[in-house]
Amino acid sequence: MKKTLLTGAATLALLAGAAQAQDLAGQQLTIAGPWIGADQEMVEKVLAIFEEKTGADVRYVGSDSFEQQIMIDAESGSAPNVAVFPQPGLAADMAKRGFLTPLPEGTEEWVKENYAAGQSWIDLGTYTGPDGNDALYGFFYKVDLKSLVWYVPETFEDAGYDIPTSMEELKALTDQIVADGETPWCIGLGSGGATGWPATDWVEDLLLRTQTPDVYDGWVDNSIPFNDPRIVEAITEFGWFARNDAYVSGGAGAVASTDFRDSPKGLFTSPPQCYMHRQASFIPAFFPEGTVVGEDADFFYFPSYAEKDLGKPVLGAGTLWAITNDSPAAQEFIKFLETPEAHEAWMSQSGFLTPHKGVDASKFGDAPTAAMNEILLNATTFRFDGSDLMPGGVGAGSFWTEMVNYAGGKSAEDVADDIQASWDALK
Repeated sequence: MKKTLLTGAATLALLAGAAQAQDLAGQQLTIAGPWIGADQEMVEKVLAIFEEKTGADVRYVGSDSFEQQIMIDAESGSAPNVAVFPQPGLAADMAKRGFLTPLPEGTEEWVKENYAAGQSWIDLGTYTGPDGNDALYGFFYKVDLKSLVWYVPETFEDAGYDIPTSMEELKALTDQIVADGETPWCIGLGSGGATGWPATDWVEDLLLRTQTPDVYDGWVDNSIPFNDPRIVEAITEFGWFARNDAYVSGGAGAVASTDFRDSPKGLFTSPPQCYMHRQASFIPAFFPEGTVVGEDADFFYFPSYAEKDLGKPVLGAGTLWAITNDSPAAQEFIKFLETPEAHEAWMSQSGFLTPHKGVDASKFGDAPTAAMNEILLNATTFRFDGSDLMPGGVGAGSFWTEMVNYAGGKSAEDVADDIQASWDALK
């Protein structure tokens, strides 16, 4: 990919950082986040660049109980300057309580201009403050991608199958594989105490492919009830794939009982037990040992309907950075996150995706990650994992269990009614 020239805003941000380097010398910038272990080592390499550019003393503290710790620190008046939130919900709660500071003036315009699906990222980072007014509080940096279908190139090539570019083509390919005497999909919902969550991702992706983004947003905050016909339709769309014995390895009855970590293994058997597996960017961790992504296994974008004209929606997750204890260094750090260099520093390591249109794709550590990022950059809409934004009793409770019941034969209408009832009980 050709390197994209910096926008005027990004260039000014770089110059501003250089000009103010002396101003931050001796100032301490504290950052708290969820990354520990290898991820902490990678983010600290990014932070070292900011230190070098500004002279600030940057100190990062990672915690596997970040969500609890940041609230304790904020309530006790000892919050770090900047916090890295894995989910928007907690950040929104803290903004409403006055624990967050709006991002620097001009950040919203920068995101809209420089991020693919920029308005989506603005919407995800905009919350209501204690004064009742909305402001941009969250800057997204490091994104995860869920809208992927995994396959084995060799089996596709042997069968003469092409990569589908629309949902219509994906469904036609599903039927073609069955007509050829094979099984198209591997699907597993098992995950111990979290059994059912893979089905919620399916429903979220399919809702974005059957309805406009505002319907998705209304569903997530329950201003559109779970048993609205449009939501029921998305659940039924999942059933088109998962409740047909001919479509799923082991038959529809195996969907709920198959562990999600085991479900992609059917792609690699000889002969293959299935040809496709829809799952997020992390799933290669559960592929057979030695599998090389880009060669032994590959992926394509879980496509949208051509006839519905809803663009190219992408489902995912990601971390947002917010100012929890304002300071000149915190303000300057947010501007640093706008620079391609801040993104490329983690891109060159591993496990990093970004919607920043100004980065040099050649800086990615491997070709498959660069290809995933291209899907992100082509997105017209990005939406955060819906179940993660819902109340825990629903998003990590009834939604999971009722999708297992749906896979087992319960009607979509009854499933939606029962999930809505559980939500009503929490109000």
